[in-house]
Amino acid sequence: MKKWLIFFLIVPMYSWAQSNFEKGEKLFRAKKYDEAKPIFEFVLKTNPSDIKSLEYLGEIEAHQKSWVKGAEYFKKLKELKPTVADYFFKYGGCLAMHAVEVNKIKAFSMVGDMKEAFEKAIELNPKHVQARWALIEIYLQLPGILGGSESKAIAYSNELAQFSPVDGYLSRGRIEEYFKRYDLAEKNYKKAHEIGNSKVTFQKLYNLYLNKLKDTKKAQDLKRKFEA
Repeated sequence: MKKWLIFFLIVPMYSWAQSNFEKGEKLFRAKKYDEAKPIFEFVLKTNPSDIKSLEYLGEIEAHQKSWVKGAEYFKKLKELKPTVADYFFKYGGCLAMHAVEVNKIKAFSMVGDMKEAFEKAIELNPKHVQARWALIEIYLQLPGILGGSESKAIAYSNELAQFSPVDGYLSRGRIEEYFKRYDLAEKNYKKAHEIGNSKVTFQKLYNLYLNKLKDTKKAQDLKRKFEA
């Protein structure tokens, strides 16, 4: 009798949680994050390890630029699912965005965890593009005394080139632009645009012409061709 009583209590509760989750999912897809958030939080009260609810909440916090809370959700996800590369990448991404908001001393103290998360993402998914881009930025932005390294940034750019030529040229262009070697940056951005011919490749080359090389003619010619 007791077993049947538990069954009749738990099943309706589970079904209600499921229908509630589906409602939250629809709201999330409609970008109604403020409405979706409390629904997923309630689902977690009945099942603290619900992967999809944790993931949606992490995404919501990231959308709302609540980087610390976002990092907490993705940290739990990478612990629950240690073979999913994106959870490590998103955890590292939240840390990186939070680091931009705090003072330099605190930001530098977070670098080790960021690098570890991005490196783990690459280990789990050798073709993880975003994790390599993140590491390139870290090695560019960090002072040499704290681990900054142009050669390491180039190494990750070379890895990108092996399976994504566009990202390889774009990332190498980014490195050259960072060090104000604008002619070399132009060369790489042009190659990326020849291959990709996308809004991203156009914007990188266009911005270089307009803002760094101060060559409005090249910028306008490029824009005219791209929009033709």
